[in-house]
Amino acid sequence: MAEVIFNKLEKVYSNGFKAVHGIDLKIADGEFMVIVGPSGCAKSTTLRMLAGLETISGGEVRIGDKIVNNLAPKSRGIAMVFQNYALYPHMTVRENLAFGLKLSKLPKAQIDRQVEEAAKILELEELLDRLPRQLSGGQAQRVAVGRAIVKKPDVFLFDEPLSNLDAKLRASMRIRISDLHKQLKKIWQTGDHRLRHPRSDGSDDHGRPHLRDEARPHYAG
Repeated sequence: MAEVIFNKLEKVYSNGFKAVHGIDLKIADGEFMVIVGPSGCAKSTTLRMLAGLETISGGEVRIGDKIVNNLAPKSRGIAMVFQNYALYPHMTVRENLAFGLKLSKLPKAQIDRQVEEAAKILELEELLDRLPRQLSGGQAQRVAVGRAIVKKPDVFLFDEPLSNLDAKLRASMRIRISDLHKQLKKIWQTGDHRLRHPRSDGSDDHGRPHLRDEARPHYAG
């Protein structure tokens, strides 16, 4: 069980600017949560506080039964995909996928197995020996997602991962990421409204959106 709970979560910068105003939010195990709102409303900041990349000014973040405010990012069971894919240009796709696992000093056989599993899920098998410069935008995006999948985290975070893709690729990646969520059954939280899948009746394929407007959260269920 890996539910995520924000309890009066706040972010205040050194100049006194309050970016996050006491968020109270519970994200169930396996849920897909989308944070939407205008540019500058602290969507990325909220994700980064959950990931441990941004200090928390007030309140609590819980993952499962643990308060993680003071836990290092690597100890939180989280994998994050950023807007900039930041693949290592001198490494092959296989090496990019394996890099984080090698840092964790996992056995080679386990690393190879997890890389192959992720490559199969994302249809990257034929690209494993290519360098990033030999990949299309969509392929590079899939490698970035693969680097998250191989870690087998409890929570996936996506910070506008589709913004660098053209409209056609965004549409196909929306479907792929939706399918991955259903297959992996983990919590997925994203700051990219493009990942929402509206049905014909206007409801959302992934459940609740979390709406941010003028740096203050509002909720829709």
